[in-house]
Amino acid sequence: MAGEFNQFDLWTGLFGGLALFLFGMDLMTRALKRAAGDRMKELLGKFTRNRIVGVGMGALVTGMVNSSSVTTVILVGFISAGLMSMAQSVSVIMGANIGSTVTAQILAFNVTRFALPMITLGFLLSFLSRSEPWREYGRIILGMGLVFFGMGVMSTAMAPLRSYEPFIDFIATLSHPLAAALVGAAFTAVIQSSAATTGIVIVLAGQGLIGLETAIAVALGANIGTCATAGLAVIGKPREAVRAALVHVLFNVAGGLIWIGLIGELADLARAISPGDGIVGTATGANAGAPRQIANAHTIFNVANTLIFIGFTPQIARLVEWLVPDRPLSDEEPLAPKFLDDNLLSTPAIALENARHEIGRMGEYVHDMLVRSQVAALGDSRGELDALEALDRPVDKLHRAIIAYLRRVSHASLSAEQARVLMQLVEIANDLEHIADRVASDIVTSARKRIEEHASISADSAEHIDTFYNEVARALSGALDAVMTHDRDAAEGVRGMKRGVSQIARAIERDSFLQLPDQKSTDVHGYVREVELLEILDGVFKIARRIARSEIYLADAMAARN
Repeated sequence: MAGEFNQFDLWTGLFGGLALFLFGMDLMTRALKRAAGDRMKELLGKFTRNRIVGVGMGALVTGMVNSSSVTTVILVGFISAGLMSMAQSVSVIMGANIGSTVTAQILAFNVTRFALPMITLGFLLSFLSRSEPWREYGRIILGMGLVFFGMGVMSTAMAPLRSYEPFIDFIATLSHPLAAALVGAAFTAVIQSSAATTGIVIVLAGQGLIGLETAIAVALGANIGTCATAGLAVIGKPREAVRAALVHVLFNVAGGLIWIGLIGELADLARAISPGDGIVGTATGANAGAPRQIANAHTIFNVANTLIFIGFTPQIARLVEWLVPDRPLSDEEPLAPKFLDDNLLSTPAIALENARHEIGRMGEYVHDMLVRSQVAALGDSRGELDALEALDRPVDKLHRAIIAYLRRVSHASLSAEQARVLMQLVEIANDLEHIADRVASDIVTSARKRIEEHASISADSAEHIDTFYNEVARALSGALDAVMTHDRDAAEGVRGMKRGVSQIARAIERDSFLQLPDQKSTDVHGYVREVELLEILDGVFKIARRIARSEIYLADAMAARN
């Protein structure tokens, strides 16, 4: 009976500690992403073509949010938006692997004694603070405390395993590095946390239950197993996301294969550079330095892999683009959402930026509609008008998807600045949809009436209207550029176009009226349709100015806050 009771305590302690560990990691990571989201976006947006800088940025951002998958998703957005090349992203993904070793380094300290104080402090901050940033900091501390406490629970529960025959037999099967790596990969793929696998390995080594070589092999396998998370995350995603995930897989698998035959040498190096102080739980004697040795070995092989492959980033990018080629354009629905990733909803800063990229795509499409309508509005082709009318359907569909996504983002805990950005994006999406309706409905309807009335537009009038069209299209393009690049000066430039555009419209109306003959009714019909078209285009121009003003107001609000 006593044996059964001890076995019950063993497994409940082990799995209960693992549950606390994973829950703490999830809580901490979510809070980190919310607290550091804006900073993370800015950091990744500033890296250059320099590969070393890319590695450093990838490591820094991943270390900040404890999630290499979030770093990868941000990169997908940058690649899709044309802000960086696939070759540039490779170095950042390599850096993300280095950043992921920060967790192992922290866990290798004697952290369990800090668990309860951190849980207490984190709870008080997260539940009593009135400031949202401080509540997030509290959740970070609380999550970290739960991680440490879970490790302590697992450490205590695993102590009896030294005399548990089934476990001893299982560990004996891991004496071969390949078997240990496979176990690490499989376990990480199941729980989707390489940090948890590394934490368990550190606890086992600290208790003397596994040797350093076996622990390193399991950690190598965990590096490969974590690719399963990235693989699952990109199912059904754009080609850019699949390529980024494939870079992660190729890099980790190739790195694991390099080191699997050098585990003995890596273990000797880790022993040589690692201190032998007590680190986790009750580690003593010969086992005292094992946790730090594992953490250092984990860092060494990730840094070494990056140094080995950093010179081949262009070749890796070309290989991935060859393995995952672009789909033919006909296979993709026009304006199918590319950036609206639900995995980012827990990181509002990045989710909002991805929504901005999607609105940018929508804006380019609507601008092209406006330019295309120039020929259809002045010509006599009913086919052109039918095709122009059909272009509105993809806009409507993407508009609904963007609004639904922003609604889901609004359910997250947003800062005042993020709430302003969200409402700006909602308004711009609505404005663009309104412009598309003006083009596909109002302009098409007016042109059809003109054709039915057999009215014509003179060459001089058509030339003047072309000039007006170009100014309106320029205003819309400038407003979109201002929003996408946060360029207040560009927005002011669009707002300052009002007088010039109004003068052009009045001149066209005056000249067309003065050219009217006294008797020919079809020319009167033509004049009426010209004025109607000018009014529609003036409405589009006003919407473009409204989009530009929204960027000015947002910039002013942020400047006042700072």
